[in-house]
Amino acid sequence: MKAIVYNKYGPPDVLKLTEVEKPIPQDNQVLVKIHATSLNYGNLVLLKGEPFLARFAFGLLKPKYSIPGGDIAGHVEAVGKGVTQFQPGNEVFGDLSGCGWGGFAEYVSVPENALALKPANLSFEEAAAVPMAGVTALQGLRDRGKIQSGQKVLINGASGGVGTFAVQIAKSFGGEVTGVCSTRNLDILRSIGADHAIDYTKEDFTKKTQSYDLILGINGYQPISAYKRLLRPNGNFVHVGGSGSQLFQAMVLGPWLSMMGGKKMSSFLQRSNQKDLIYIKELLETGKVKPVIDRCYTLNELPEAFKYFEEGHAQGKIIITV
Repeated sequence: MKAIVYNKYGPPDVLKLTEVEKPIPQDNQVLVKIHATSLNYGNLVLLKGEPFLARFAFGLLKPKYSIPGGDIAGHVEAVGKGVTQFQPGNEVFGDLSGCGWGGFAEYVSVPENALALKPANLSFEEAAAVPMAGVTALQGLRDRGKIQSGQKVLINGASGGVGTFAVQIAKSFGGEVTGVCSTRNLDILRSIGADHAIDYTKEDFTKKTQSYDLILGINGYQPISAYKRLLRPNGNFVHVGGSGSQLFQAMVLGPWLSMMGGKKMSSFLQRSNQKDLIYIKELLETGKVKPVIDRCYTLNELPEAFKYFEEGHAQGKIIITV
């Protein structure tokens, strides 16, 4: 089979399309023929080995996983004898970040709990946009953010992969959602249901007088003290992504700031979870959430896709067709 392989950390050009052995599913595994995959920030960490602390999980001196790629959508080609949830022919989607990656390939063998049945109303490309970004948004809002109906929610970085899901999921919980984005993305936010949109190229949202019950920081460089000023009493700030200094503040200063005044400040790391993926699937099938896709590349165009992704201006998700 064809797969994207790399053996050293570096820029996108270290990724090479080559022939490798097609996997054989073990007793508890499902062999998936992959039709589409997508890019996430975790893919970039895996590619570059940065921040350096990530190498303790992904390989200190060279990549532990030779075939990167987390999100997949495809159909089941074969199952191991211990598999009970799927059968050949099923259309599935899933997140491989918790079971060895390997999504940038024509086939992959994975544990069945990494997958869920693909939403019937989505194409493979649309389904591949969902797993990591959708579950990140869900877990950040529901589990760490403790979102409640009627709350005012601010999402900084609302037009990217995680952000577009976060806006829609927050709306599904009954939140009043304000999204922060650039001028060219305002229409996207309105189209996915944001109640308010702030153009960061024209105004500094941290200087506004509006306060929020929950803030999801997906992108940005602002000090977390600026977010704390925007929180209502007992409000919650959840750092999902942003600058390295912001991440450091959230991890180191967040717990200390949380002990002062009742406002919670924390960082968050998504964990792949089949139950949460199925929850997202139901939102997709009922039309409460829809993937936003910027553009598609082929597997052999993956280096170009990464270069575009690194620019940080994607409107929703970048898809790779296999």
